[in-house]
Amino acid sequence: MADHTEGLKRYAKQKTQLTLEKLDKAIRELSLNEEKINFNSVSNLSGVSKTFLYNNEEVKKRIEKLRDKQTSKTMNKRAKYDKTAKAKDIIIMSKDKKIKELEEENKKLKEQLEIIRGKLYENLK
Repeated sequence: MADHTEGLKRYAKQKTQLTLEKLDKAIRELSLNEEKINFNSVSNLSGVSKTFLYNNEEVKKRIEKLRDKQTSKTMNKRAKYDKTAKAKDIIIMSKDKKIKELEEENKKLKEQLEIIRGKLYENLK
């Protein structure tokens, strides 16, 4: 008996290949536009079901890897911002301390100047 499933198998392979090409194109487009890459966005842009994305291990790993990469970039940017904000706060505190020290020194110098003027005035009498 002849194998009648050969044509179906070929068609399934072609369909899978076309689907993978759609996915690849969608992922590249999302990446170029710097949009979020996740199962939902890839599914919407490519027109491929999320079930296919989750069931195909290769595709699933690729999307997860790209998603995690984007997430880590975002977290690094936040961490960098937090570091600069903390550094800014430390600089401000340091300047406030220096200003306070200079104001105290200025006050002491004015008091000393008054005392010296008083002594000078007494010497003139």
